[in-house]
Amino acid sequence: MNKKGILKKIRNSREISLFIVLVILCLFIQSRNNTFFTGKTIADLFKNYATTITMALGMMSVLLIGGIDISVGATLGFAGMASSLFMRDGVYSSTFVMFLVSTVIGVLCGMIVGLIIAKAKVQPIIATLGMSNIYRGATYIISDGAWVSAYQFQSGFKSFAQSNFLTGGLLNNLVFIALVLYIIFFFVMKWTTFGRRIYAVGSNPEAAEVSGINISGVKFWVYTMAGAIAGLTGAMYTSLYASAMNDMGTGMEMDAIASCVLGGVSLSGGQGSVIGVFLGAVTMSVICKALPLIGISQFWKQAIKGAIILIAIIINVLVQRGMNRNALKAREI
Repeated sequence: MNKKGILKKIRNSREISLFIVLVILCLFIQSRNNTFFTGKTIADLFKNYATTITMALGMMSVLLIGGIDISVGATLGFAGMASSLFMRDGVYSSTFVMFLVSTVIGVLCGMIVGLIIAKAKVQPIIATLGMSNIYRGATYIISDGAWVSAYQFQSGFKSFAQSNFLTGGLLNNLVFIALVLYIIFFFVMKWTTFGRRIYAVGSNPEAAEVSGINISGVKFWVYTMAGAIAGLTGAMYTSLYASAMNDMGTGMEMDAIASCVLGGVSLSGGQGSVIGVFLGAVTMSVICKALPLIGISQFWKQAIKGAIILIAIIINVLVQRGMNRNALKAREI
């Protein structure tokens, strides 16, 4: 392949372009702080941001159908708090059961959101905004405004996020969970009927309905899936910080949206890849980790995230317009 062909391939591939940007970003950070490219820093980065990387998957599925879910942060908080209270009160002591209960609670929260959107036909932004407030309020109610502190958790659960026994010492447990989910999603989105239906609903709902796809059913299960991932992330979060706080997960929905948009997922639906979302989530994590390393105040973090979302959306719009224009030319319209 000649130089022109390589440049064209890079320009047309969001994943390759983002990977190059990520490499350049890492090299810039390393030039400002030579402690960045160390095993401990990289390992801590993936461990500390495994929750954000995982949450992005659920948001991806929602955005692909042309929806949005700003309740996932509150779902994380509610599921994490409820399952933590059960452990505190001695209902169970198993780490596996803790993760299972948190995930099931997330599934139930996602089902409620899915029913409101798919069956009651409420706009996603309205439904998820309302349910976000309900779940956050419920978190304060069930905890009576109190935290679940480290000493109230079982030692095995507290040490889970700091251990790597699931891979025999190769990867941190939370990172391993995130990678397994990405592999599963990659398979589902690329090679299953359900994955193709998600893309079809987001690309052209009318055509999807005419072809026999149950639009309401797809939306319901997508929001349920997003809730499940938020619930699982709730357990990951509480294990990582060895505490359950009433406001945990606040703002994580924006991190997830930013990761997806940066990774090339279209806010209008039907476009995006699992690999792109992974690269977008890692890029967001690197940016957040790098701020203190290069002397930028953490107070700038939200502003930087907002700028990234805005720039990524503009790029997505321009790329989509270019693709549409090329498609019309190919059809000689």
